[in-house]
Amino acid sequence: MQQPTNIIYLASKSPRRRELLKQIGVQHDLLLLRELPPRLDIDESPRPDETPHAYVERVVKLKADMAVKVMHERKLQPRPILTADTTVSFDGDILGKPVDRDDAVLMLKRLGGETHQVLTAVIVTTAEETYKCLNTSFVTFSTLSEDEIRLYVDTGEPMDKAGAYGVQGRAAKFIVNLSGSYSGVVGLPLFETTALLRQAGIQI
Repeated sequence: MQQPTNIIYLASKSPRRRELLKQIGVQHDLLLLRELPPRLDIDESPRPDETPHAYVERVVKLKADMAVKVMHERKLQPRPILTADTTVSFDGDILGKPVDRDDAVLMLKRLGGETHQVLTAVIVTTAEETYKCLNTSFVTFSTLSEDEIRLYVDTGEPMDKAGAYGVQGRAAKFIVNLSGSYSGVVGLPLFETTALLRQAGIQI
């Protein structure tokens, strides 16, 4: 049986998610999945004809299931586990993390002057229950010149972020409007996450 605790595991190496949890006062330890052997690796490749909503919900469930296995295999103290996944959707396409500089440039060219969706799925897993949510936000970019895109990509900031931009970084100057959850666009919708953690017995 899961022991009572007010500390969770965060199954993510994202420093942004760590900062967001810290912002709302949630104590957490990292449970890194990327250090797993190949037999436990997670395939985050989109499936043919998979919608962005279905994709992000499937990937976060894979991460959540894997995190539980890791906790048991490492014989760690049982605690609630938080997993999250974020993707960008534009015109029905999934825009994940760019594979290289050229990919980042292409993504930003598509997003310039347009409105896209940012989808963040969150799961909190306990020994008894699984609590989940999907946050959808809408972000509108200004028209971007080739020079603006090139200079931004040259900073390296887009390379580890879905949609090739970070709302909390230099890309903030491109954003005309954001409708929804700012923290959800960063990577963890705090209002919804707080509700899930409270359902899991975490005092916030």
